[in-house]
Amino acid sequence: MKKLLLVLLISAVAVPVLIKHRYGGGEHFPAVEISQVSFDSGALEIVANLPEPPGNIAVSDKGRIFFTFHPEGRPSLKVAEWVDGEAKAWPSMSFQTGEGEERYFQNVLSLRIDQQGRLWTLDNAHHGLGQTRLLAFDIESGEVVHEYEFSRDAAPRLSHLNDFQVSADGSSIFIADASIMGKRPALIIYDVANKTAHRVLENHVSVVAERYTPVVQGRHMEVFGIFSIRPGVDSIALDRQGEWLYFAAVTATKMYRARVADLLNRDLSDAELAKRVEAWATKSETDGITTDNAGNVYLTDPGNDAIHRLNASDGSLETLLQSTSIRWPDGMSFGPEGYLYFTCSALHHVIGRSQRHKLSQAPYQIFRFKPGITAPAGH
Repeated sequence: MKKLLLVLLISAVAVPVLIKHRYGGGEHFPAVEISQVSFDSGALEIVANLPEPPGNIAVSDKGRIFFTFHPEGRPSLKVAEWVDGEAKAWPSMSFQTGEGEERYFQNVLSLRIDQQGRLWTLDNAHHGLGQTRLLAFDIESGEVVHEYEFSRDAAPRLSHLNDFQVSADGSSIFIADASIMGKRPALIIYDVANKTAHRVLENHVSVVAERYTPVVQGRHMEVFGIFSIRPGVDSIALDRQGEWLYFAAVTATKMYRARVADLLNRDLSDAELAKRVEAWATKSETDGITTDNAGNVYLTDPGNDAIHRLNASDGSLETLLQSTSIRWPDGMSFGPEGYLYFTCSALHHVIGRSQRHKLSQAPYQIFRFKPGITAPAGH
């Protein structure tokens, strides 16, 4: 009995130390200088007040608003449409509960609408412990029109298929595996017609988190003092001409990019592809990102309660909005009439918090504003 107690005592001490060593620690992210803000608070419109935190968002060219409730909030509804002031299960309740639907949503964070009128959902299946899956739905009927289940080679256990982008012609999908648990971040390239997926740039500097820990509205995001919220590649966006893919980890200080033609070229070795990745611009903390028709890159910045824009010509950072009401800005999508929509997941009130605390911080918002430059709707 004494030996058992000794083993339990050693384990109680050793396990947190090991977790801290692998997943914890990190200085505050370097401060971003914000000298002025381009838009005042009057430019910010509330689209929805929600009882639970949203994750990502996709707005159709007709103004239909689809979004996920953030998986970290353990929601009962995973994917919803905002209709008449209410979040309604989409495409059906069976996809939320699994009753009568084998392809039900397990852990969906990201969704996108492509130029072919399909709404895509990406299921990371609880960090790859379940079956990771892509589903495409006809946006009008809600019927599944494409499905793919990832192999363990493409999406190993402890992967985290976080966000993705669909090419304008609908032929290719680019996925960010943040791998916050597995520590094997990478990009995944999916060929829609051939239904094949492969990993590239695994553990390359461009997809690995730098050793900083986010601080959001005063909370140092190191859960229980041992696990820092520091995912690998998370932010991902295609330019509207289909030439460049932009990507980075939340706590990376650089925004990286690679030519789409290089990412799709299977004749390039991993080493050759790695040499073609560019460190394009200095950035803030980022979660969701998107691009406009002029080639600018928009950033959600949890650490500064802000929305920024990286200028296409020189990568300089412009702060568009800053407000304490912008609580951990997350996913982004352009919609019709020049609006840019974004969610606030307020993860500093969710991760490592009780359900009571999470509910006490409601409502959670979806916002929109007009940045002055447009882009096709859906992402």
